[in-house]
Amino acid sequence: MSETPDSVVRTYVEQHRAAFLDDLAEWLRIPSVSAQPEHDGDVRRSAEWLSGKLKETGFPVTEIWDTPGAPAVFAEWPSDDPGAPTVLVYGHHDVQPAAREDGWATDPFEPVIRDGRMYGRGAADDKGQVFFHTLGVRAHLAVTGRTAPAVHLKLLIEGEEESGSPHFRALVEERAARLAADAVIVSDTGMWDETTPTVCTGMRGLAECEIELYGPDQDIHSGSFGGAVPNPATAAARLVAAMHDADERVAIPGFYDGVAELTDAERALFAELPFDEAAWLRTARSHATAGEAGHTTLERVWARPTAEVNGIGGGYQGPGSKTIVPSSAVLKLSFRLVAGQDPEHIERSVLRWAEDRVPAGIRHRITFSAATRPCLTPLDHPALQAVARAMGRVFDRKILFTREGGSGPAADLQDVLGAPVLFLGISVPSDGWHAPDEKVEIGLLMKGVETTAHLWGELAAALR
Repeated sequence: MSETPDSVVRTYVEQHRAAFLDDLAEWLRIPSVSAQPEHDGDVRRSAEWLSGKLKETGFPVTEIWDTPGAPAVFAEWPSDDPGAPTVLVYGHHDVQPAAREDGWATDPFEPVIRDGRMYGRGAADDKGQVFFHTLGVRAHLAVTGRTAPAVHLKLLIEGEEESGSPHFRALVEERAARLAADAVIVSDTGMWDETTPTVCTGMRGLAECEIELYGPDQDIHSGSFGGAVPNPATAAARLVAAMHDADERVAIPGFYDGVAELTDAERALFAELPFDEAAWLRTARSHATAGEAGHTTLERVWARPTAEVNGIGGGYQGPGSKTIVPSSAVLKLSFRLVAGQDPEHIERSVLRWAEDRVPAGIRHRITFSAATRPCLTPLDHPALQAVARAMGRVFDRKILFTREGGSGPAADLQDVLGAPVLFLGISVPSDGWHAPDEKVEIGLLMKGVETTAHLWGELAAALR
């Protein structure tokens, strides 16, 4: 149990709410768009602003870590308890591109408050969710009388997440000793919805490849040569057809090796969520669900591995007909991976599977992109339970658990540092990440502040 009284925390946070929102608005005015070179200076200015604000918050160590791309911010506040566990908080200070003409009601980099919401690029993704840690740690200290946090607290706030984090893993590997932690808190995530507080327990990994297939040295007449020479477009179609069996299971030998199967308890927890499949289909702009037999839609997108055709091409694509045997074809494939799967093993399995099925006379080249490992923290992990307790005290209701179907840099932190990754976020689907009129619900943002105020005491007790 945290030593921080709930009502005292709430009072402290409310007293400092206005100044906190003013500071956040100031940060949101910096257009730290990492994907656009013309904003390189703004991304650096954002890092400098955050570093200064963390120093003002009380962090005795704040540093800007340069990378070959955009800078990251590191901060550290040692606990005065020599036996305290170490916790690393991850987030990012860069944002997606945004312009008024994209459909924003107001200037995306001039934040406004309307109807209890703050609108502006980065309000939810991810500046708002990074910034709630500043007031949260101040509240933690103020109401406990501490001069330092109950945990040895570190922050790593990167500047390239919205550009795919191309230099993040190298940075973590280079600085692994400084970043060493007993647990990692990722505050670049969200909750199920406005009335259903949840904690994410993991993310899927990702492996990707491109398969290029070459037949004749040029397109040739299908009447003169068709049926007598191998066709690369047909070879591509056969590969796609062979990827799944009749139950929509991936048919690549070895693909499911090591998969951590869902327990009955995990299935039951997923089933507790107020999932509206019809609404989900509308969001997906799809007319039906599909996928591996024997699993619900949530299980398929969170806890089962997948193989998808992202692109397929070859031969004539113009109007009318062109009766040829095409000279080449290409497939772009991606594989979402779950806990227990090894991306390197998946790549070897896909390579063997494809090479065994490419017919004689078809030359081929298979290229893999950098892979991302899956990450998953068990439901009974003490640190995960500490996060759920801290949220439960603030939201005053049962905290449910989710996973995320996508992939991100959190897995690099788990892989390199060997620490459990825990997700703490208060954003909701209506916040419109990456979209016009991105916003954050101010009431939920302040609950994020309160949660972090409780969290350090909860983690200090849980990880001893």
